[in-house]
Amino acid sequence: MTGDQVRLGTLILPEHPGTAWATIWARAEEMGFDHAWTLDHLTWRVQRDQPWFDALTTLTAAAAVTSRIELGTLVLSPNFRHPVVTARQAMTLDHVSGGRLILGVGAGTAGPDSTALGTPALSPIERGARFEEFVSLVDTLLREPTTTHTGRYFSAEDVTMVPGCVRKPRVPLGLAATGPRGMLLAAEIADMWITIGDVGAPGTESEADAFNTLRRQLARLRAACEQVGRPPIDLRKMVNLSRIVANPYGSPERLADLVGRCADLGFTDVVVAYPRREGIFAGDLSEFEEAVSRMQRGPALGRND
Repeated sequence: MTGDQVRLGTLILPEHPGTAWATIWARAEEMGFDHAWTLDHLTWRVQRDQPWFDALTTLTAAAAVTSRIELGTLVLSPNFRHPVVTARQAMTLDHVSGGRLILGVGAGTAGPDSTALGTPALSPIERGARFEEFVSLVDTLLREPTTTHTGRYFSAEDVTMVPGCVRKPRVPLGLAATGPRGMLLAAEIADMWITIGDVGAPGTESEADAFNTLRRQLARLRAACEQVGRPPIDLRKMVNLSRIVANPYGSPERLADLVGRCADLGFTDVVVAYPRREGIFAGDLSEFEEAVSRMQRGPALGRND
């Protein structure tokens, strides 16, 4: 992104067997996207009996077939990950990609992922506390050469991180958070804040209501930044547009209008899902490529942080 442009990214589900994944990730870079993301689940929706691959391994493979585009998790889940292993994987992927990783992290949702390791499902309050501890420990591990920590959910004993991250002071962290504690954590620690709108029922609001939800969330985020003494402009703000509205790239004009509206609200980054043949995020590949191509050729999009 330069000047007043919005960084445009795409979400590619980790579901492509064989060599199909390589073609799609390479094509995302060819199309001019600034960043590309994948989901982090053990099982996902109706895909339980369908191909589904690990997020960080997928991104490592994607790094091998790309050279410019940023790569990220949307978002990594503490349901089945430990901060020590996560930090080591993130540092490794940061080096493999030449400093192109963004580590997106969420609190982890209820469902199969939350009990897959044989542990009881946590309440929303407990997931929030675990999220805060997970993010804080990952942040420390990626910044410091040696870390020891004893916490409620995670511990680390004399963990060394050599050679450290390519990007300094560490791999950028993107936090998906809409509650007060999560937003405060994002304001304190994150490089990027991530939203899908109404987290309880994404994609169910009318377009007008969905953008009002985003407006309210951004206002709360600005207040959190002010509370910790951080200029809101220092924090990247990303919205997954495909979870907000239906058919965001139905026409080049529609995509440009929606991205422009996000920019006007203050978003610096917008993601649209790479079209699938059926189910959630289903779409027409030719429409998608035409809309994105027109966006890339269009004028810069203004924004007000």
